Amino acid sequence: MGTEQLLMLVLLVVALVFFSTELLAVDVTALLILALLVLFGLIKPDEAFQSFGSETVVVIAGLFVLTRALLKTGVIENIGSALQRYLGKKVKWVLRMMLAVIAGISGFVSNTATAAVFLPFMLSLTRRLNLNPSKTLMPLAFASILGGTITVIGTSTNLVVSGILPKFKQESFGFFELAWIGVPMTLIGLAYLWFVAPRLLPERSTDIGTNYQLRDYLADLTLPEGHAYHHKTLRETGLGEQYQLWVLAVRRGDKVIQSPGADFIVLTGDTLLLEGSSANLMRVKSALGLVTKAEENIAPSQLKLVELLVMPRSPLLGRTLKEYGFREKYGCTVLGFHRLEKTVIAPVARTRFQVGDVLLVQGTPEQTDRLKSNFVLIDDVSETVREHRKAPLAVLGFLFPIVMGASGLMPFSSAILISVVVMLIFRVVSPEESYSTIEWPVLALIAAMLAFGVAFQDTGTAEAIAGYLADWVKPIGPYGILAAFYILTVVLTQPMSNQAAALVVLPLAIGVANELGYNPRTFAVAITIAASNSFITPLEPASLLVFGPGRYKFIDFVKVGLPLTLLAFVLGMVIIPWKWPF
Repeated sequence: MGTEQLLMLVLLVVALVFFSTELLAVDVTALLILALLVLFGLIKPDEAFQSFGSETVVVIAGLFVLTRALLKTGVIENIGSALQRYLGKKVKWVLRMMLAVIAGISGFVSNTATAAVFLPFMLSLTRRLNLNPSKTLMPLAFASILGGTITVIGTSTNLVVSGILPKFKQESFGFFELAWIGVPMTLIGLAYLWFVAPRLLPERSTDIGTNYQLRDYLADLTLPEGHAYHHKTLRETGLGEQYQLWVLAVRRGDKVIQSPGADFIVLTGDTLLLEGSSANLMRVKSALGLVTKAEENIAPSQLKLVELLVMPRSPLLGRTLKEYGFREKYGCTVLGFHRLEKTVIAPVARTRFQVGDVLLVQGTPEQTDRLKSNFVLIDDVSETVREHRKAPLAVLGFLFPIVMGASGLMPFSSAILISVVVMLIFRVVSPEESYSTIEWPVLALIAAMLAFGVAFQDTGTAEAIAGYLADWVKPIGPYGILAAFYILTVVLTQPMSNQAAALVVLPLAIGVANELGYNPRTFAVAITIAASNSFITPLEPASLLVFGPGRYKFIDFVKVGLPLTLLAFVLGMVIIPWKWPF
């Protein structure tokens, strides 16, 4: 191997380590790799930055905007509500048909967005049908993941692989090309979720089984000047007996009093660290006039109250609200937060947040809407206002590129651009909403990794590694090699992002296929399907959404997800070589 190829191998190892451990955010890691490629002369600057304006990146950005239009106008929620009204109280059929609808929608809308939209609805439905959330939420996540395999736009992974295929002298995927494997896999997967998964899912009691809004939060509330409770004991305030709130600590200036007793005297300016449900926290704020430090001049009638989930790669991870500049960025107030099965005796403002934390946030509709760029809204405690009158335009705008792209009448990217412009002109979404709804870290990751794939190919590294691998794997035959790359991709998607795993394995698999005279497209399809189906751990964003609300444990995903992964693997090994022969 030459120097360039050895450097590429070193960068590959660095990428795998950083992606797996998340020592840096995944988009930062991807940009770091890109910078090193340019620094070492492994790729020309114009080639390095060309991927940022690639058709794949443009299409993904456009889909974020069009999906936002569907969400804003309530289209997806209305589908679920209509189905529930039609089926009434037929419990089994309501849930089965709901999973089918979720899978179908996920074929055209991001599976994470689909899961996020249907999560509050599924929780509400679960309460009305008197079911345990642990029996319904994991199937919701898995159905959304399965549906993503039906079309080329079902997941960003499909789009990314499709976009890089021309670099390997292969045509991009047709709009419904993956449906040959995606539809059977989704149907078999749904049957599994309908009839087998209920026997494996835990029957776990939760604090949200009867009312999702009754999770306990930690909140900082302050006694303003002239408050009636000045110089009264905690017992006299009635916070515990009347409002079911527990005072965990009191901050007075620079001093913190932990676990104050009932006879502790509170003073004006004291900040109380309270624990209780969102309903009780809002009740005490309204009745007693307690305030947060940042909300003194906001009219309550102008405010929304929402619950947000901190996801992997969120910029708030490991940082406090002040370090992140939460108030300055969004204008919202964090009233409290919830951390599953763990009590934190610390001021909310000084808490470093973790994956799975739920924030109770208050702000104007415009302010809370901006939060969706970096957080997932899992429930709106206040009433949500949807612009239903623009729903038909949102639907037409979303269908237009699908019809144009599938029929070949217009390039999919061009149709996407036209639809986005129409959405902006008719104010279905505003320019500000469009920019905030695009997941820029995802685009940075994809663009940088596309450039890495180009360098991996152009330096001859992929060909060199493929040569070594070909000699080693040749005895196991095409089916064994296909199975090996499928399993490798599944394994890598557990610690890494789906797109990164696919882009790491794809050059190697295509190189081996070319060396041994097999059809490279067979391997490209297998890797795409393997990367898009991640069921074994809750690290997939759609699965993480339901992890807390369902009170799941890590092992629950292994028990339910591993059989589904094996089922998808067997189905893939049968259908993929049949439709895309070796």
